[in-house]
Amino acid sequence: MRYGIDIGHNCPPDTRARGIRFEDDLTKEVGNLVIAKLKSLGHQVIECKPTKASTVGDSLRKRCATANINNVELYVSIHFNSFNGKANGTEVFAISSKGRKIALSVLEEIVKLGFFNRGVKNGSHLYVLRNTNMTAILIECCFVDSRKDMDLYNPEAMANSIVKGLTGQPPTNSVEPIPDEEQNPDVTLQRLQKALNRLQITDKDGQPLKEDTINEAKTRSAVEKFQKIVGIQQTGVADQNTWNAINQILAKRIIRVNHAGGAVVRYLQHRLEVEIDGIYGPLSEAAVKKFQSSHGLTADGIVGPMTWEKLIG
Repeated sequence: MRYGIDIGHNCPPDTRARGIRFEDDLTKEVGNLVIAKLKSLGHQVIECKPTKASTVGDSLRKRCATANINNVELYVSIHFNSFNGKANGTEVFAISSKGRKIALSVLEEIVKLGFFNRGVKNGSHLYVLRNTNMTAILIECCFVDSRKDMDLYNPEAMANSIVKGLTGQPPTNSVEPIPDEEQNPDVTLQRLQKALNRLQITDKDGQPLKEDTINEAKTRSAVEKFQKIVGIQQTGVADQNTWNAINQILAKRIIRVNHAGGAVVRYLQHRLEVEIDGIYGPLSEAAVKKFQSSHGLTADGIVGPMTWEKLIG
């Protein structure tokens, strides 16, 4: 089957809900997993999110045009909700009777994860449902400003539920979740050199490290430089505290204003060339927003997945 998968928003100025999490981040997480899982089941997938748009209306038109031109059989738009911090749960929108049947199947799978069932709803007011030529549904996975929903949310589980609801099959080749770097037990010299290069920590001569597993003076100098940045004892030896700091940064946790993040915030401040004190205050927020703007991101001051991607890949 040929699916049109529309990862909601993620196309400035078409960005959306903010809360405990940022909708653009979550639609990208879930959408990319859904695409991979559908392909693993042998389906064809057309990605409908545009790479750029001049207005929100332009973004919506391009999404529909991509689906229509490619004659997809089912268009699926993935979104997350936001309201007042109290509303929670999952709802799916459709227009046609066939769309409502598919919407119900997806909804039933998602609510098995523990989300409140808000029902299948009439989507006749939604641009992408009115302007696509095929059966179409729009999924509001859950609420980004609901603590209950965000505690339940898991991108892998959400994607599995959507795929099973769409196809009737659980993904046979499940995409492995991204490992949590904070728990990474690998403390080999080669990983140390790779990690420092990824973090753009250079040696005493300002050069990237050779990833040659040789523990020479240049590697020690880079370790010492990193230790100074994150505020731990400068020994040049990658001890447990050093690895903890490296892994905390590589875990790419979401950082918000007034976050006292210790090593992670100190590293951000180093990269953004502001005073290093380990507290994400107004000056750090301004620097993050400037960085986001210069890299084509939404300048919201929240260091989420897309900002981390630009910082460390």
